[in-house]
Amino acid sequence: MSNSVFQNVIVQLREVSDRVFGVIDTDGCVISCTDPAVLGERWSDAALKVANSNESVVAFGQKCFKAITGSSNYFEYAVFCSGSDKEARSACMMAYIALNDAKTFYEEKHDRGTFVKNIIMDNILSGDIYIRAKELHFATDAPRAVFLVRQLGRADVAAVDVLSGMFPDKSQDFVLSINETDIAVVKQITPGTTAEELEKLAKSMEDTLKNELFIKTVIGFGTVAEHLRSLSDSYKDAQTAIDVGKVFDTEKSIINYENLGIGRLIYQLPTTLCDIFLSEIFKKNSIDSLDQETLFTINKFFENNLNVSETSRKLFVHRNTLVYRLEKIKKLTGLDLREFDHAIVFKVALMVRKYLSSRDMH
Repeated sequence: MSNSVFQNVIVQLREVSDRVFGVIDTDGCVISCTDPAVLGERWSDAALKVANSNESVVAFGQKCFKAITGSSNYFEYAVFCSGSDKEARSACMMAYIALNDAKTFYEEKHDRGTFVKNIIMDNILSGDIYIRAKELHFATDAPRAVFLVRQLGRADVAAVDVLSGMFPDKSQDFVLSINETDIAVVKQITPGTTAEELEKLAKSMEDTLKNELFIKTVIGFGTVAEHLRSLSDSYKDAQTAIDVGKVFDTEKSIINYENLGIGRLIYQLPTTLCDIFLSEIFKKNSIDSLDQETLFTINKFFENNLNVSETSRKLFVHRNTLVYRLEKIKKLTGLDLREFDHAIVFKVALMVRKYLSSRDMH
């Protein structure tokens, strides 16, 4: 428990009363006070009196004390107020209400964040999720989106604070530091929120970090979790989105898991299987025998949906020139890209080669 939580409330109490207010822990140590000179003093007798008393407000040594109890109903802290008269008792009760609320809010916020982090990191049993959610008054079946924000190059610890500022509802949205570069953002969303809306949200996170901290990021997001227990799957989806995007969509900085397509399947294949696939498809010549100009032509042909006229226009070449190049590819590889089935095989082969190259770099 952070002493600063108490101190913030104590500072405000100083503005409404001339009395001295403060907090002691179970050892009687003054951990927070409107009179800084008293901080650090140890009042063991007062702590003992509070711990053993059944009274709501305990008068001791010209002060009033009121215990702040923990979850098991035992004395964790005590708020005190100078004076032992009736007014001092009332002031002590008012201070107790304010400080106890601050403690409860702090612990709930802290516990909720830890709870959500444990779910996405698979550090909690699914059966325990229900029990803990009930204790924390946590909605189990509200739809939530999980974004994984990865800082590229230079990472800044302030990124967590910047993102937290974008999501002020701390009871529903969570910004969690995963490691030096990764931050998970768990956002409660309204039912029916579209992928486009989630992409816009990711874009605003990217722009804010770029403008405020000059950080470059890549953001992945998974399928929407309709239930708390699905959060860890959504987090894994977001991780996969970044990993697959790094291979197949290098120019993209925001990647939706649901848009990964074939890349997602290829990424899960063993490299030995990929090698076998390439050697079986390119029996005549290896895919590496194709020069850069030919590969560029092939990619443009795919971009223009296998349309010869459109591709030749985009490449600024005559239609016959493109047909000649496609014939040359057919001779080299045995695949005619004008045929849909052959084109699919070739497209997958290019992606497999890209995947293998990325693995070789690690």
